[in-house]
Amino acid sequence: MRTFKIAPEGYDKSEVQAFINEVTKEYESMLNKLKEVDVETSLLKHQLEDYKKMETALNKAVLVAEDSSNQIKKIAKEEAEQIISNAKKNASHIINDALIKAEQVEKETDQLKRSLKIYKSRIQQAINEQLVIVEDVDRITDEFKDQ
Repeated sequence: MRTFKIAPEGYDKSEVQAFINEVTKEYESMLNKLKEVDVETSLLKHQLEDYKKMETALNKAVLVAEDSSNQIKKIAKEEAEQIISNAKKNASHIINDALIKAEQVEKETDQLKRSLKIYKSRIQQAINEQLVIVEDVDRITDEFKDQ
């Protein structure tokens, strides 16, 4: 708490005015900081929305990839069965060709799943980091408002 010298006509006007100026500057500084925090919060919220959209798109991509993978496996299995049927009639080298092709499709499918899993994990990590930043900004904003 601030105390003022008492002059013959009351408090010293220059001290009181200096105090008012100091309080005004501090208030303006706090307002400016609050505005900066609000702008940063808004930016982070927009970034978070963008990341959520990206996550949704990635989840859809994963589902499409899984569906494609299942279709590829189904088609590969059907082709393998047909080739085996023909191979029984024709020759053993046809069976070998089909097995090689099925193995390649399965390897490609497995590689695609691994790549998608890694990419999804990286995006999730980025989103979590942004959420932590948003929470920190909210906490700081609340602290400024409480002051």
